[in-house]
Amino acid sequence: MSSPDRSTGSATGRGLFDGYTPPEATWDELFAGAGVESIRPAARPLADHLNALTRADFRRLKRLADDTFLRSGITFTLYDKRGSTERIFPFDLIPRVIDAREWEHVERGIVQRIRALNLFLADVYGDQRILEEGVIPRFLVEGSKAFRPQLMGVRPPKDVWVHIAGIDLIRDGEGRFVVLEDNLRVPSGVSYVLENRETMKKTYPAVFRDSRVAAVESYPHKLREAMDAVAPGEGGRKRMVVLTPGPYNSAYFEHSYLARRIGCALVQGSDLFVDQDRVYARTTNGPTPIDAIYRRVDDEFLDPKVFRADSLMGVEGLIGAWAAGNVAIVNAVGNGVADDKGIYPFVPDMIRFYLDEEILLPQVETYVCARDEDCRYVLDHLDELVVKSVNEAGGYGMLMGPTASKREIANFRRKIEDDPRNFIAQPRIELSSCPTWTAKGVEPRRVDLRPFAITGDDTWVLPGGLTRVALRKGSYVVNSSQGGGSKDTWVVEADR
Repeated sequence: MSSPDRSTGSATGRGLFDGYTPPEATWDELFAGAGVESIRPAARPLADHLNALTRADFRRLKRLADDTFLRSGITFTLYDKRGSTERIFPFDLIPRVIDAREWEHVERGIVQRIRALNLFLADVYGDQRILEEGVIPRFLVEGSKAFRPQLMGVRPPKDVWVHIAGIDLIRDGEGRFVVLEDNLRVPSGVSYVLENRETMKKTYPAVFRDSRVAAVESYPHKLREAMDAVAPGEGGRKRMVVLTPGPYNSAYFEHSYLARRIGCALVQGSDLFVDQDRVYARTTNGPTPIDAIYRRVDDEFLDPKVFRADSLMGVEGLIGAWAAGNVAIVNAVGNGVADDKGIYPFVPDMIRFYLDEEILLPQVETYVCARDEDCRYVLDHLDELVVKSVNEAGGYGMLMGPTASKREIANFRRKIEDDPRNFIAQPRIELSSCPTWTAKGVEPRRVDLRPFAITGDDTWVLPGGLTRVALRKGSYVVNSSQGGGSKDTWVVEADR
């Protein structure tokens, strides 16, 4: 795809960003204020290029990008009351730009956080020092629906519990990155990061020549490297598979995409079996032993012998093979207790307890409804807070108090009173904005960021990550299941 003449927009006075004004009291990712002269230094080459485009130019590029997504089958499944619908993942062609110097701090903060979360998981399934010393209330951990008492005393290969993490970040009004929540079970979205980048390279080849954008293409290699590091056995080529629930799963595109990019088979539970605590795949050449499984199946469906007896997606005996150290499961079973939203407020305490350090990336102030004092405050201020169910994701099970109706608030009040352990609450944080293409031209839309980190022998953080964007005007909900889309995220060396 060739880019239009860069002089087109400026010659006609109809540049793409003409008239763009960031919202007040909000950090904008590309503009420090109104007007193209306020473009942030790291975004200058990109903004200069884009502002030379007319709206007609941009519409044509958008159609080409959408066609690329369609031909590549880059989709997700949206579920609602009427059933399921497969859709192209909404993609915005104006990337989000992060200065490389700022990214260095984010990267250090993510690595610190994952170290602490991994030590926490080893502890709660081991000696439970953090519970014995009262740093985290025992009832919060053992009362989590993601805590697996069946795994007490189990140590995964190389003691790695968190192989793949997606840490959701937002910016506050001062532009600081703040951790919103952790995703440690089966975090999704990295395939869109890789495909977004491929599409952007085809659409804006000249911009990539002018901007020093950090590469993301090594993610599949880093993932395979980490799986190889934790897989049991010495030397030789480790045998790996990606375990999927099947083609009806909403993230099936990502499962098949990553299996191809990693270079291993995509399997379902019926393709595997366990014999004498060893996992095998059924192949045309006979049973093949498997050393590592990247699972995209939730804990409770993994092994009908240990968890849900009615599961048809799992492999009987898998947990026994894992506990015996004969196979690595990526991510480790039972690690969901560390990303329970009710545990999130205690991550700074974990960092002090295990690492003797202060947290590098701040968190959002959080009220835990399982604590009486917090619960009373939340019930008295429901119209001011964002309330979340600790076991929901994707924007579901959430009350946006400042915009909720009296009926919605009353319904949530009853839910909290009935089961306070199931809820937390936070003040509504004004997400940062980013220029986004709409039917009316370029307008600000709210965004968050999900960087991905891989841990094997050490932890590597993908530069940038998945920027999710609330495409609906005024919305704070960025999830694709709730009408959100995505942007490419550029970590750029800025000229000073």
